[in-house]
Amino acid sequence: MAALPWRLDKDGKVRVLLVTSRTNGKWMLPKGWLIDGHEPHEAAEIEAKEEAGVVGDISAAPIGSFHYLKLFDDGQSASAQARVFPVKVTSELKNWDEMKQRNRRWMRPREASKLAFEPDLKRFLLDLRDEALSLF
Repeated sequence: MAALPWRLDKDGKVRVLLVTSRTNGKWMLPKGWLIDGHEPHEAAEIEAKEEAGVVGDISAAPIGSFHYLKLFDDGQSASAQARVFPVKVTSELKNWDEMKQRNRRWMRPREASKLAFEPDLKRFLLDLRDEALSLF
């Protein structure tokens, strides 16, 4: 599962937050695996806080998904699918778990689609409409 941190800027436009991966610096959404004892959206919320240093209101319903190639520490890889849970960000933390391992950047979805590493995430972000997020 993945978190899609988002906010409305002063101009009323949606901005999304991407982070860099710890291993190769490629732009992506905060994402991870299911966590025992937590619903998928709760796990996505935890990833948003740990990887991007943001907290907010998360939807229990995903707004879509994308496929990606999961790279493991031992060099192995596997095809994976991430369900995307929108997080309407209410605050950004000055200090968070992975702040020294990642960069974060707010941008319009179209710009994010150009920077995103995974091809299917690029498609997801390009298709994202402000109206879809304003429902949350």
